[in-house]
Amino acid sequence: MKWFIKALKQFADFKTRARRKEYWMYNLFYTLFSIITMILDVSLGMDFSIAEISLGYGYIYSLFALATLVPSIALSVRRLHDVSKSGWMLLIIFIPFIGAIWLLVLTLKDSHKGENTWGANPKEAHTA
Repeated sequence: MKWFIKALKQFADFKTRARRKEYWMYNLFYTLFSIITMILDVSLGMDFSIAEISLGYGYIYSLFALATLVPSIALSVRRLHDVSKSGWMLLIIFIPFIGAIWLLVLTLKDSHKGENTWGANPKEAHTA
């Protein structure tokens, strides 16, 4: 949970680095909270539907997703910085199929050893 809160506090930080653990723990809690908000939407009858078929999400999930959009992007950029890639590399996601796989591989990579353009290795600073 502390990683999720840390990412929300650093919502506008696009210049430093984020550890692999920070990125994946944030995504774990983001997924859990997304499921909870979707369940709330459906159970409260606030879900969106098309032709009487529920989409499974509604206003609560939409607000949650909107509130966490910038922190999620910032964290992804910081994760790319940690593997010595530019934050602009996040745009690779727009290449169908291959882009998502490539981005997944980049986020799974271990941190770049030592200092890079975006600062000191947070993994080494944490263990020191």
